[in-house]
Amino acid sequence: MSKDHVDSRLSSFDSRMQSSVDALAQELQGIRTSRASISLLDPIKVDMYGSLVPIQQVGTVAAPDARTLVIQVWDRSAVKSVEKAIRDSDLGLNPSVDGQMIRIPMPALTEERRQELSKVAAKYAEESKIAVRNVRRDAMDWIKKSEKGGAVTEDESHRLGDESQKITDAHIRDIDAMLEKKQKEIMAV
Repeated sequence: MSKDHVDSRLSSFDSRMQSSVDALAQELQGIRTSRASISLLDPIKVDMYGSLVPIQQVGTVAAPDARTLVIQVWDRSAVKSVEKAIRDSDLGLNPSVDGQMIRIPMPALTEERRQELSKVAAKYAEESKIAVRNVRRDAMDWIKKSEKGGAVTEDESHRLGDESQKITDAHIRDIDAMLEKKQKEIMAV
């Protein structure tokens, strides 16, 4: 197996791991601290006609002030589904419906609520770490198959295993740093 092919495979595993880290960044951005932000609703999916769709695909989301989010739902029949999705999320929001408009007041962050949000952030980070480790497992399986098939030598197999572990460790450190930063942000409000 050529060095270029091996390097491209390692690069593809690295980019898959980076995708997990990027997804975590999006999820953490949605955890609010002190201001109403439309990105808060990004992780919420609404059950529409038998499939889950992002909340931005069922209505216009706006933050008219620092303490309120407003969703103008386009389809009247979807209002209940949107309200249910918001209530069922881990975000602790209590929406009120006014026709096709859903208002979401931002509750004050109590110490208890901050701890809950910190736990939600930790859960997101752990899910991201699991995804990164799953990619590492895929890489290790590929390396073992390549060695058994005679495509790489035993020494090369060990080197590739070490390299994939270094890549994994770097992404796990990134995840830990993102979590620590978000938890400090949540607790400092």
